[in-house]
Formats: sequence, structure tokens, C-alpha cells
Amino acid sequence: MTSSSAPTTATDPSSRSTELIIGGMTCASCAARVEKKLNRMDGVTATVNYATEKARIEHAPEVEVAELIATVVRTGYTAEEPPPPEPAPEPTSEAEPKPGRERDAELDALRTRLTVSAVLSAPVVLLAMVPALQFDNWQWLSLTLAAPVVVWGGLPFHRAAWANLRHGAATMDTLVSVGTLAAFGWSLWALFFGHAGMPGMRHTFDLTVGRAGGAATIYLEVAAGVVTFLLLGRYLEARAKRSAGSALRALMELGAKDVAVLRGGTEVRVPVAALHVGDLFVVRPGEKIATDGNVTEGRSAVDASLLTGESLPVDVAAGDPVTGGCLNTTGRLVVQATRVGADTQLARMAKLVEEAQNGKAQVQRLADRISAVFVPVVLLLALGTLAAWLLVTGDSTAAFTAAVAVLIIACPCALGLATPTALMVGTGRGAQLGILIKGPEVLESTRRVDTVVLDKTGTVTTGRMALRKVYGYEGEDEAELLRLAGALEHSSEHPVARAVAAGAAERLGLPVGELPVPTSFENVPGLGVRGRVDGHEVLAGRAALLEGAGIEVPGRSEPGAVHVAWDGRARGYLTVADAVKETSADAVARLRALGLAPVLLTGDDRSVAETVAAEVGIPADRVFAEVLPQDKVDVIRRLQAEGRTVAMVGDGVNDAAALATADLGLALGTGTDAAIEAGDLTLVRGDLRVAADAIRLSRRTLATIKGNLGWAFGYNVAALPLAAAGLLNPMIAGLAMAFSSVFVVTNSLRLRRFT
Repeated sequence: MTSSSAPTTATDPSSRSTELIIGGMTCASCAARVEKKLNRMDGVTATVNYATEKARIEHAPEVEVAELIATVVRTGYTAEEPPPPEPAPEPTSEAEPKPGRERDAELDALRTRLTVSAVLSAPVVLLAMVPALQFDNWQWLSLTLAAPVVVWGGLPFHRAAWANLRHGAATMDTLVSVGTLAAFGWSLWALFFGHAGMPGMRHTFDLTVGRAGGAATIYLEVAAGVVTFLLLGRYLEARAKRSAGSALRALMELGAKDVAVLRGGTEVRVPVAALHVGDLFVVRPGEKIATDGNVTEGRSAVDASLLTGESLPVDVAAGDPVTGGCLNTTGRLVVQATRVGADTQLARMAKLVEEAQNGKAQVQRLADRISAVFVPVVLLLALGTLAAWLLVTGDSTAAFTAAVAVLIIACPCALGLATPTALMVGTGRGAQLGILIKGPEVLESTRRVDTVVLDKTGTVTTGRMALRKVYGYEGEDEAELLRLAGALEHSSEHPVARAVAAGAAERLGLPVGELPVPTSFENVPGLGVRGRVDGHEVLAGRAALLEGAGIEVPGRSEPGAVHVAWDGRARGYLTVADAVKETSADAVARLRALGLAPVLLTGDDRSVAETVAAEVGIPADRVFAEVLPQDKVDVIRRLQAEGRTVAMVGDGVNDAAALATADLGLALGTGTDAAIEAGDLTLVRGDLRVAADAIRLSRRTLATIKGNLGWAFGYNVAALPLAAAGLLNPMIAGLAMAFSSVFVVTNSLRLRRFT
């Protein structure tokens, strides 16, 4: 793409691409550390995504995967290659895919840790906040309840902080661990060596930093409350991340698990993984189509809504293509497999969505750079806060409380989640609607686009010839004109002839097979056809065909008309043209409503192009007609030279170069593989209205990312000075930090409601 491609340093065409699953990451700074270490390796360009817990790595052939994994392990995390796809289970098996089981087990363990911590810490917080509940020696009950919360409940934070310390690094877990252990350690000192353990000790709770004697002050409610709030934030975050990826999982699980293959005329039930190209298989009503193929027997209506977002079932019969994962609703079909495994449309869709979710928008790279240095800066800021309070006030309790609040409120989780969660939800929702976004950089292109170039054939029009107009000269019967011309053209295989025959039969209310059968027939190459129908000598074709037979042609016909004559006299003409899709005019109106100027691009005759343009609402001065395939790129470049940011919508091989040249390429999924590969956005349905939906969804996703980042930056910029100034109690800081991450993920989840 001219402007939407993400910069990359891995330009060597012989480079390898590897994906690793990274374990042990708990925040954005973890992902930034892993990415930094990998990128320091010679010949390696890596992107690590905290939300998807994956690394995508481009590396030189001499760099072994084992070296990449070793680098991640030395950084303090785990790494492994994704497991190969397992064969589809038998229908009786209830086994869930392994990654799903692991993710659920982690969520269950986190929920258990959160529940126990919440039950134990609630009395601790209440006793500290409500002096009326404080009985003699209440502080020792608080210690008994808070200790398991800090030690066991906070174990994930302490374990990660220790692992990072051994590797000379600091992350969010370092802030949490240091902050909670400091509060707990201070409390232990005050209880055992100070005055806080004396019977009758009373404690007040302030939203801001309190000033009291350090030996009589305990922070058990801070230590227990912060751990519980952060566990709650991490649990809600994990659930939301799982929801964010649900669309992709649903897409991957859409396919059938087994299939009835015809072997020697007998149906044999086999796993889908055992299917081969060319196999014939049976699909009964209510079953999913096992793989991409062509119908060889039967008629039915196929529901493709889960794959394309199209709500209405599509009628199919022998010769029609069908897509794996779609639901057969009414009739029995026999299908011949044309694509299996990773080559199917469903598998390719899932792969595109996954690759998009693993990428990074340009705006996220700034957040990553900030996250990488954020934690060390916060540690220094906390020490500075401690020192400043001691120097200015001499109050060790207030100084300690303010420093702990700084540590706890500053965790940069929201920064790391801002882009990937919005991407996961946006691309997943797009997949459900039949919109495949190739990468996050595409989102930034949609914001700038102001012109949309529409290929005519197959995009604005159906790509199939259809009878458009019937004109009988004065005194001639149009029904007879249709009957004789249709009968003669039915004997020809030419696309124009087939369109005339089908259109004539439809207008006469007859099946094509009931048109009269010519008693003689001759195809005149390049001119038309002639023959005898019901005793009439009939000619149909170009004006030159009639003139060559000595028949005068009136000068009132249209360019490209099919002239019809019989018994030595011209009787009228028919016009045949590529039919405009019913939805194209509405689609153009929607694109205009988005602020885009529509342009029609075609190799067809200008008069035909302008007729189509007028029908869909494109001005004649925005029509580029009679353009050769190789010249389509020049049109795109000419528009770009005028200062326009251009989107291109196309579906054919001859559109691939133009799609790649445009600032944003939208390929119709009903088109060729070359066009789909060249596009930035793939529209699974052949409906042009989806192009407007795709641009709206992309813009909405980008706006969500920017809103998330704005919140995450704004939260830290506002909260850190408040904490350093002593205006935030550490427990309130912990709650605010947890809420920040949950807010970002929840805001991203609103994209699931996009329609």
C-alpha cells in the first residue's frame, strides 16, 4: 500500500515468520520488555501483544526458533510455539480445545483467589474505616485476616516481581508488590514494636494521607484492600479479554466436525480433517457444510449469516459454489470439495482476523515506549515523594502513605490494554459482519480517506449480462419480438445471447426451455445469429448483420443494441447490459454520507458507464471509462496527485494492482484471490453497502483506541500528582488503578454492539 503499510525492518524476502505464545506477562511493560529483548537480536523484528499474549516475529533463516524462545525465557517469561491444529474430534467427543481449557482454568483459579481475598479483606477494611466497630484488640483480628490476603492473595504479584528482580527489571507487579508489602511490613513493625498492638488502640480512616504517630499507625486495610481490588481488576480484565476474543474463537469453531463422504456410492462418516479436494460429500438439512465446494446434486437454501453477516438464506443448486461453515436449511445437497483445511475461506478469514489482532496501530507504539520506561520512573517518583514529605513535614507516616499511594496508582495496565482490546473486539465484530480487517494500520487509513473509487463490473454491477430494454418499431408487437429473438438466441452460447434468451423467457412468463426451437440455426462470428423460427427467417445481432442481408436499419437505436429482423424487415432492437446490483445506489449514498466522494472506474464504453453512474448517483464528471486494466493504477495515482486520499473497491484480477496502489484497498470476498490478497479490507459479501459498514467500523474502532489511550494517559497524568501531594489514600488509589484497566476493556467491548 502506498501509505497504509506498517513500517518494518524485516525486508529480506527469505525471512521466516514465527508466532510464539508468551506466558507470565501481567502488564504492558512486560510485553514491552519481551519485545525489546527480541528486537535486540540480530535479524529479528518482533511485535509482542499483551492482550493476545502472543509474539509475531520476523527473523533471518539462520535464527532458530529455539534461540527466540531462549531469549524470552532469559527475560523472565515463558514461550512456546502454538500447538498444531488437532484433527476434528468425533461427534461423540465433548473434549474442548486445550487452549480454551487452560484459559478457563486460569480464570477459575483467579476467581477463587479473588473470592477468598474479598471475604477475608472485607472485615479488615470495615474495621479500619468504621471506628465504632473497633473493639479491644481488633487490630490483631485484622492482622490474622489480612496476612493470608497479602501473602497468598498477592502471591501472583510477588512471584512476578521476584522473577523480574532476578532479571534486573521492574514491572507493574513490582509496584504492587513493593507497595503492599511495605504497607504490611509497616503494620507488623507498628503492632509488634510500636504502640499499635496495645489494647484499646483506635484507628481513623481518611480519603487523603493521614498524619499520626508512625508507631501507632497500621496499614492492614491498605495492604489487604489493594490486593483485593487489583485481583478484582485482573479478573474482570481477564474475563473481558476473553470476551474480546470470543468472535475469533466462534469463527474458528464454526466449521463442521465430521462429514458424510460418498465412497463407492455409500455414505461414510469421517472427520472433516480426512476430506480431500475432489471428494463428494452429503449435506442434509440442518447440517453445516463441511468445506468449500461446488454443488453437484440437489437444491437448497444456505444460511451464511455466521460467515458473511447476510441475514437471508441464499438459494443454491447444481453448479453453485458453497462455503464451509454455512448452514444447509432445506434440501439435501451433494457437494464436491474444492478447498480443504487451511485453504478454505473460513480458515483464511480466521487467519486474517488473528493476524490483525496481533498487530499494532502506530498510535499504540507511543504507548509501548512510555510503558517500557514508566515503572522505573514511578519507583523514582515514589522515593522522591517519600524524601520530599520527610524534608518538608518530617512526618514519616504521611511520607510513607503518599509514597505507597504513588506506587499503587501508577500501574500502566490501561496503556497496554488500550489498543489490543479495541482491536480484538473491532476485528472480531467485523468478522461476524463479513468484514475482515488485515491490520491495525488499516484503521488509521480509513480516517484520512476522502475519495472512494468503485470498479464497475462485479462491484457496482452483478458482472452478469441481463436484458435491459425492448424496443419495437412502429406497429411491431414487442412480445413477438421477444419470442422470436429469444428462441434464436437460446441456441447460442454467447453471454449476450444467453442474456437475451433468459430475459425474453422471463418477460414472457415462460421457462427458457419452452421457447420455440429453431428449425435451422447459424452463428455468424462477430456479428450475431440467423435461423428459421416458426416459419420466419430471423436475424439477431449487430446492425452490420442486417445490412449485409439487405435490410435497412433505422438510425434510432442505442450503441451496442441487438437488432432483430425477420422476413426481410427490421422489427426492433434489444439492449443488454451488466445489471446494476439492487444495493449499489444505497451503498453510494452511504459512502457519500461518510464524507467520501464516489468515483466510477471501468473499461466499458463511456455511454454504458455514465448510465450506470446515473443509476447509482455518481456524477458524470467522476466517471473514468474505457480504462484498460493496466491503466487503473494511473487513475488512482492521478487522484492521489490531486491531494486526495483514495480508497478503492474491486473484485477482479485486473483490480489487484489498483487495490495495492490505493491508500485503502477494499476487496470483495466474492472476487478473485489476487484481489483479496491485495486489499486491506476484505468484504466477504459481494454487497457494496458493506464497504460503508467497513469504513464506519474501522473509524469507530480507531476512535475507541484513541479514547482508551486518552483515558489511560489522562488518568496517570492526573492521578500521580494527587497521590504525591497526599490527596489519595493508598486503598482508594488501588481501586482507581483497577477501575482504569476495567474501564478501558469495557469501553472496547462496546464495539460488540456495532451494527
